[in-house]
Amino acid sequence: MTQEQFATNRQNEQVTFDITGMTCAACANRIEKGLNRLQGVTEASVNFAMETASVSFLPSEISVEDMQGKVKQLGYEAMLKQEEGRAEEHKAKEIKRHKLTLLLSVILSLPLLWSMAGHFGFTSWIPVPALLMNPWFQLILATPVQFIVGAPFYKGAYKALRNGSANMDVLVSLGTSAAYFYSLYLTVEWSMAGASVHHGPSLYFETSAVLITLVVMGKLFEALAKGRTSDAIKSLMSLQAKTALVVRDGAEVRVPVEDVLPGDVVIVKPGDKIPVDGIVLEGRSAVDESMLTGESLPVAKQAGDTLIGATSNKNGLLRMKATKVGKDTALAQIIKVVEDAQGSKAPIQRIADVISGIFVPIVVVIAIAAFAVWYFFVTPGEFGESLEKAIAILVIACPCALGLATPTSIMAGSGRAAELGVLFKGGEHLEGTHRIDTVVLDKTGTVTKGKPVLTDIVSSWDEAQFLRLVGAAEKGSEHPLAEAIVAGIEEKGIELGTADAFESIPGYGIRATAEGREVLAGTRRLLEQHGVMAGDAYEQMSRLEQDGKTAMLIAIDGAYAGMVAVADTIKESSAAAVARLKAMGIQVVMITGDNKRTAEAIAAQAGIDHVLAEVLPEGKAEEVKKLQEQGRKVAMVGDGINDAPALATADVGMAIGTGTDIAMEAADVTLMRGDLASIPDAILLSRKTMANIKQNLFWALGYNTLGIPIAAIGLLAPWVAGAAMALSSVSVVLNALRLQRAKV
Repeated sequence: MTQEQFATNRQNEQVTFDITGMTCAACANRIEKGLNRLQGVTEASVNFAMETASVSFLPSEISVEDMQGKVKQLGYEAMLKQEEGRAEEHKAKEIKRHKLTLLLSVILSLPLLWSMAGHFGFTSWIPVPALLMNPWFQLILATPVQFIVGAPFYKGAYKALRNGSANMDVLVSLGTSAAYFYSLYLTVEWSMAGASVHHGPSLYFETSAVLITLVVMGKLFEALAKGRTSDAIKSLMSLQAKTALVVRDGAEVRVPVEDVLPGDVVIVKPGDKIPVDGIVLEGRSAVDESMLTGESLPVAKQAGDTLIGATSNKNGLLRMKATKVGKDTALAQIIKVVEDAQGSKAPIQRIADVISGIFVPIVVVIAIAAFAVWYFFVTPGEFGESLEKAIAILVIACPCALGLATPTSIMAGSGRAAELGVLFKGGEHLEGTHRIDTVVLDKTGTVTKGKPVLTDIVSSWDEAQFLRLVGAAEKGSEHPLAEAIVAGIEEKGIELGTADAFESIPGYGIRATAEGREVLAGTRRLLEQHGVMAGDAYEQMSRLEQDGKTAMLIAIDGAYAGMVAVADTIKESSAAAVARLKAMGIQVVMITGDNKRTAEAIAAQAGIDHVLAEVLPEGKAEEVKKLQEQGRKVAMVGDGINDAPALATADVGMAIGTGTDIAMEAADVTLMRGDLASIPDAILLSRKTMANIKQNLFWALGYNTLGIPIAAIGLLAPWVAGAAMALSSVSVVLNALRLQRAKV
């Protein structure tokens, strides 16, 4: 085997599975450990909240089927993520099953809950029929709940213990089985003693049944709430066109968008969504690209212009050539980035993973110890009462909320960010962004529009005539400044002729003949070479240059006639965004290869106090390193291409990107809308997400930490513990969902 073939065989591939059957974070940890131990798996990460597993593997050493087999051996099922319909169908069935089992459980448990009034001596307030106090009747009600509704807990516990670990199912099964079988023993003993039907022993059937009912109810609410955390993905997917009008064999045929091929000619009618990415072949129209770029005004399109799939064609018929289809379209790439971010783990999640991995065995030991203390010391010989305390500990300590605390917040936070045009590449970047205290901005195309525009016209001539001559002369030049002058003149509605003669003088300017007049446009030295004196114009020219503008002197027929100035103007949002960053306590630095005078002029307009000018592209990364050496956490914001080294060096790299030019490779965060307002949005969302995660972890850990001792000293009935446990998981998910409405 050649070295090249060996390298190819060693190349990593990525696969994502939908995992079914997980009940808590311990399940996710077990699957993750199992997959990571497989030969050929380089990295596996399981997300409990999303119920997915992302695996990097070497296809020469292990197959997808081997990984699915390992998951099945552990007691779960892994389906390929591409089978989206199957996964959604499975989730719908799962929720339906939860609802049916909950209904059965509630019907059977309510009479048992009613009978509790008899145990507590409340019969004078709440009359309890004698039948409900009959142990055999209670057994008949409790048994289906224990072994039909509770069957998944037994299965889960068996699979967990078989694989040498423990999870939530173990705790629930232990707690409810102890209550059920102890009550069964008392019932048989009572029956054999021939005791009165009306005065049975103190049983715990209602404890086991109500506990199972509450856990199933909690799981249903959790499943419904978790479904909402992927709303951002669903809303992005809903933007896609379902069909496309394609020209096939000379006829227009409407086909599913999945059947469009690169190179196909597609007809887009007014009001239709553009089905795939492509290039306009014929037609003119305005296209609403706000869903992708945030630009509220429709963008004019004509032959040669690019079109982005899922944007809306407003008023003209367009014929386009498909260039990117399926998973290669801009929208598909955005959806993939959001999915990857939602499925990835933030570093803070490792804390929760470690805790939940060792939590269940510790809880079982604490429950046994509490039982022993109560049975031998607190209430000697009172088996039932001691058992009740142990059950309460087992139930209150279920680590479900702990497993949901981080991933649900990451899902909701990254989804909300995507809606605001901010794409985080992974959970670690969503977490890292909140630490940023310094933002370094590239000037051209980031602070400024990246395209020069005509800003000033100074002339003693009639303006229209002056501009008509200047425009005709500059029309023959391909220089970006000349193009900016011509575009600015045409925007004023002035029609331009064509120069009769044209000469470009590199480094100086141009000379042309238009409408029978000789026109010179360029530098002071150009005019001096031709004996033209501009007098007081030089002082005005210097003032314009101090403002960061490039001024060109104009001479007509050998006499000075005026000047025009062009500049790369700052984006409308730049000054407001910089002000927001400063208000958040963040230092803003502008970095550019431009001369110091121009850079300082642009920085002043944007409100930026710190400027690094005349820095070569390769020097930008060095400047970022210098800031990091000062102990600063740096975000570099650039276009993602010529700023790639600096983006990679920074703690967080943010690429300004719009449309299909999203620079996702070099950056950790992509700002789709192309303006600086997205930077404070990204930092604020990161801060809010981290605050949300900390709230969730505090609630989950604090709940268990407080709940266990309260249960151990006998102040928590098992059914109350069950309700609190179910409530804790739902509350964590609901708290995370608040991020979907986060304001920035």
